[in-house]
Amino acid sequence: MHIEVRAYKQGEEGERVYNVLMQANEKSIAIIGGGASGLCAAIAAAERCRADGVAVRVVIYEKDDRVGRSILATGNGRCNFSNAQLNIDEFHHAEFVQQALDSLPESPDGLDAVHGLFHRLGLVWREEQDGRQYPLANKASAVLDVLRARIEALGVEVETDSELAAVEPPREDFPRYTLRMRSGVIKRADAVVVACGGRTVSALQVGDLKRTPPRPTLGPIAVSEKDALLTRELDNIRVRVSVSLCRKHGSAEGATEEMLATEKGELLFRKYGVSGICVFNLSRLAQQGDVLRVNFLDFLEEDAEAYLVQRRSLLTGEYGEGLTYMDMLRGLLLPRVAEAVLKASFINPYNRFKPADAPRLASLLTGCPLEVEGIADATLCQVRRGGFRVADLDPRSLQSRTLHGLHVAGEAVDVDGPCGGYNLHWAWSSGMIAGDAAARSLMGSRR
Repeated sequence: MHIEVRAYKQGEEGERVYNVLMQANEKSIAIIGGGASGLCAAIAAAERCRADGVAVRVVIYEKDDRVGRSILATGNGRCNFSNAQLNIDEFHHAEFVQQALDSLPESPDGLDAVHGLFHRLGLVWREEQDGRQYPLANKASAVLDVLRARIEALGVEVETDSELAAVEPPREDFPRYTLRMRSGVIKRADAVVVACGGRTVSALQVGDLKRTPPRPTLGPIAVSEKDALLTRELDNIRVRVSVSLCRKHGSAEGATEEMLATEKGELLFRKYGVSGICVFNLSRLAQQGDVLRVNFLDFLEEDAEAYLVQRRSLLTGEYGEGLTYMDMLRGLLLPRVAEAVLKASFINPYNRFKPADAPRLASLLTGCPLEVEGIADATLCQVRRGGFRVADLDPRSLQSRTLHGLHVAGEAVDVDGPCGGYNLHWAWSSGMIAGDAAARSLMGSRR
């Protein structure tokens, strides 16, 4: 039998041997990854073991030089840790997510499990637009501070600079999981929670557990070279609009468009295409060849064509019959935006605007087309879609259906949501589910 030996300072040989033998018999839970889901998994596992009065080592293996670094980067450094208006249908694999979240008990104070955890850890938060919740201190470090304090209080061990290459299942002759580090070091564990991010999970071998190759999403979108002529002209300009993602069907001549989703918010033009939260959310569905249609008149309750006819009548009374397209758009759009959008549609901005031109201008201003090329920069994407398949996991425990004691959480699962606290809410929740279930499976008890 393989026995792991720690470095001991004891001088007495008998005491050293005693400690080695104790460790050989000591149960342990390995948490792979010290991000949002990993920290919550460690807390849940350690709390379950403490509640049941069982001594179990809980160890976080983190490839970085400290835990929680990814948390500090969320929400532009403010950590949008959850959402008060969470809509489960917005998640990829929503039915699986609903079953998983339903398995979490409410906290004693009536809050859901995530908010109950942070409440008892002392975090105070505030709610902003669209239900987005941020720590009152307005710094992501406030969230990480309470999590780190809790794992320290629970005696959770942390091993940094520890990147895993493979997790090998127990065998008949060795009933523990083997953790192979890229450094060559080997660790052992009785239960494992895989809670590493999408960038890491694609390179981690976990038995024969299958996964969907992760791809970056929730990021900026690159547009076709033709349409990039417009976005380059407007680089770094922000506009408040609604954007619809449309997919073409049929041949070029008789093609139709299906609108897949619409998002409202601030759009940022970039040299390569477009960015902004509304674009990030649409990137979850976008494919090459799809069309983003930008509506600059999303504030209208009336028909856009009728609005432009009325606007021309109003402005003609002030400026006369020589009203140009630019005159029509002055005070409505930024001059640079108006001129660039018109030119991109082969309209001379300084041509006279006639009532007969209203349909064409209305169509342009409510559906300015930008053809999708793909994700612009993977390093700017907030999450990866893909990971271990939900069909292979029990949603109530996030345990593998074939490997007892092997649980998966956070971005390592093929689950993702839109901007606004969704992905962190899943990370905290799935971490708690997996950590608690790992401890229970280790102790032979069931939920």
